[in-house]
Amino acid sequence: MKKIILAITAATVISGCSTQTFNINGTTDNPPLSEDSQAFFINGIGQEKTTSAADICGGADKVIKVETQETFANGFLAFITLGIYTPRDARVYCK
Repeated sequence: MKKIILAITAATVISGCSTQTFNINGTTDNPPLSEDSQAFFINGIGQEKTTSAADICGGADKVIKVETQETFANGFLAFITLGIYTPRDARVYCK
């Protein structure tokens, strides 16, 4: 039992959350117009997910920020599935 707790603790400590933010036309504190969870498999090897921010915002000039994030919950799901299922969150912010 101690080994299991130690393994979970070690995995939590060495895993981290990450966020990639792309500021396009300034910055904003507005809530995202689109929020989507994207599923990847086998750590996303050879996979792509495309989100058209211009289509979501109604034009490229209305896009303020695009963000992708791996939260603790996403990392935990990837950990317990041994990297088979690795979700990420994508957000698009518009004017």
